[in-house]
Amino acid sequence: MKNNLILIFFLIFILSSCAGTGSRGVFGTGVSVALDPRSLGTQIDDSIMQKNLAARLVIMNGNYILSIKTKVLDGRIFLTGKVDNPEEKLQITKTAWETEGVRSVRNDIKIKEEFNFKQSAKDLLITSQLRTAIILNKNIKATNYNIDTYKKKIFIYGIAMTKEERKEVIDEAKSILDVKKVIASIFLVEDLRIQKN
Repeated sequence: MKNNLILIFFLIFILSSCAGTGSRGVFGTGVSVALDPRSLGTQIDDSIMQKNLAARLVIMNGNYILSIKTKVLDGRIFLTGKVDNPEEKLQITKTAWETEGVRSVRNDIKIKEEFNFKQSAKDLLITSQLRTAIILNKNIKATNYNIDTYKKKIFIYGIAMTKEERKEVIDEAKSILDVKKVIASIFLVEDLRIQKN
């Protein structure tokens, strides 16, 4: 009973914060609405979809709050994290597709393996190097990108203002030492459903 009460309180807290999250953008604290090329309505829709999906995943399994990351960009859902078995991965994908307004789902969730400190440290270093590189590159709006690294594979999600910017982000990722693969889900502003005027 006590655990259910805590879970309900947590879900209310998550869902009640939807309006405030829209002002931070899809990539979290510090991202201004003014810098995001999506319309305010699209940003709010994406934020609501993301909170809705996150809440449903927590109801499925409380551990997902820490182990699964969800991102919604222009109605497209991106999933990363780790689960114990393939059945969980399939169930999470199904739940994501059932989210109202979803246009596509990309599931980059991995099956858990034994913890490897050296590998985790290397992945963190790769993420930090790429984040620094795109912040320092004047031709890239770094706030429009989210980066995850798993086993030396870089996953990049974001919105590029031009094809040249998208290419520069991918080139920066490929130039980092020890990167095995770059998986980029970078959309151009012109590909978004609704853009700012």
